Amino acid sequence: MRTTLTIDAALLRQLRQKALDMGKPFKQVVNDTLRAGLNQPASPQRNPYRCPTFSIGALAPGVDLTKANQLAAALEAELLIEKLRQGR
Repeated sequence: MRTTLTIDAALLRQLRQKALDMGKPFKQVVNDTLRAGLNQPASPQRNPYRCPTFSIGALAPGVDLTKANQLAAALEAELLIEKLRQGR
């Protein structure tokens, strides 16, 4: 069956070189290469990455983790104020 494909230039060079090296027609090398790729088993199912968790211990009084973004912003503001005081 005839069809038209757009093949990347680097891939085309590799296929042509393979055909020359093997002494086979280009068409056969393309078909064999496609067939080999399609016949490969699907990649094995990997277990999902698990990130270890660690306890941070008891929270300081007044710290509400449901407002962690506000806490981070306040800490960042304090750091910025300190740097400005030091002239950095």
